Amino acid sequence: MKQSKKDISLSEKDALQDMLDIEKLLMNYYNAALTEGSCKPFRKEILKRFTEHAETQFTVFEQMLARGYYEVQPAERQLVEKNKETFSKAYKQIGSC
Repeated sequence: MKQSKKDISLSEKDALQDMLDIEKLLMNYYNAALTEGSCKPFRKEILKRFTEHAETQFTVFEQMLARGYYEVQPAERQLVEKNKETFSKAYKQIGSC
């Protein structure tokens, strides 16, 4: 028996996961457009859209987190400090070029 579109439904978790995935993908596209854009009005519009989708992505993430659909593991303090030091060194190296 062939299923029609009306017979198929997503769970809330699946729908939110799809929304999160789409927002992440859109942010990747806007990021690429922003880095390749060569005129200020275009870049300004792309940055505006990127920011809008970043907010939407975070809102969806928060909803998934609140419903228990997305687990976040707290970072160990030692790992945070190590990465902070690594990026600080890289930033200083770039700045001295």
